[in-house]
Amino acid sequence: MMDRIGLVGTTLLVVMLALAGFASGAQAADGETLANVRARGVLRCGVSEGIAGFSSRDAAGQWTGIDADFCRALAAAALGDASKVEFIPLRTSARFPALATRGIDVLSRSTTWTLLREGALKVQFAGVLFYDSLAFMVSEKSGLQSAASLKGATVCVQKDTSTINHLTAYSDATGLGIMPLVLESANDASDAFFAGRCAAFAADSSYLNALRLRAPRAAAAFTVLPERIAKEPLGPVVRGDDVSWLILVRWVLLTLIEAEELGVTRDNLQTRIQDPSIRQALVPDDTVTRAIGAEPGWTLRALQSAGNYGEVFDRNVGAHSPLGLERGVNGLWTRGGLMYAPPFR
Repeated sequence: MMDRIGLVGTTLLVVMLALAGFASGAQAADGETLANVRARGVLRCGVSEGIAGFSSRDAAGQWTGIDADFCRALAAAALGDASKVEFIPLRTSARFPALATRGIDVLSRSTTWTLLREGALKVQFAGVLFYDSLAFMVSEKSGLQSAASLKGATVCVQKDTSTINHLTAYSDATGLGIMPLVLESANDASDAFFAGRCAAFAADSSYLNALRLRAPRAAAAFTVLPERIAKEPLGPVVRGDDVSWLILVRWVLLTLIEAEELGVTRDNLQTRIQDPSIRQALVPDDTVTRAIGAEPGWTLRALQSAGNYGEVFDRNVGAHSPLGLERGVNGLWTRGGLMYAPPFR
């Protein structure tokens, strides 16, 4: 079965290389993406088909989550209006083709930053929006309490994800002989797990915690095992042929992080920005703004639309959300986390 996983990984790489070939034949001029977004009057943002806390529709049909809020912040920076976003739900297998064929301007869809993806596809990750990790979910009645108890077990996993390679490496390194059951989509994998076809479901720990909330039985009937077997840094992705667009996307993200460190929120922004030191820390030099083709005030518009990173985290996945995740590694570097923004000047 592990050979099968290796084959899947090889197939994925072939597809990636083919897409990279397509992209290289249609290079964009620097600044073209922002120009197209402005001409269209809307930002096309690729999101998931529904991951609670990251990108999913609420009861009113509105997109919510960290990934969705980031797209709104980017739209505010690029277009001056956070509502000018077209959310395009994508299956895992469709996310990179949609980016390569210009079906979307940015991919904000719980996507793991890897060298394979950047190198083969010539895409660029703008940064880390959420530090995640690969974990296992099991049913409480199974009695499984650690990853070591999965020796020889069948584990559900989604096709075309970094999870497959990480699971293979972990199984080989530990000698567990895990038997992956590869399913086409996240829904297929979760359905197979809940139907009892697998002893465990391997996926990003954030996704597993979100999945517990909509489990066919009570969330308490399932548990996420304590082991974290691989790093899964998730962040927005753009094509690699437009440096100015990459800079804009990257620094929208960094603006939200820096604002939290400075104690600047959506509510106090207008007051705090009058402080020269705060203004210098959050407002880029006019030369930079002109160089990337943005309109002055783009960082402040992004912050006004979404709030700082802590606000985005808390309302979507943290203390003020059903997921109730702790900040952990997603905390600021000053509080023992990994979130850190380079200087603006």
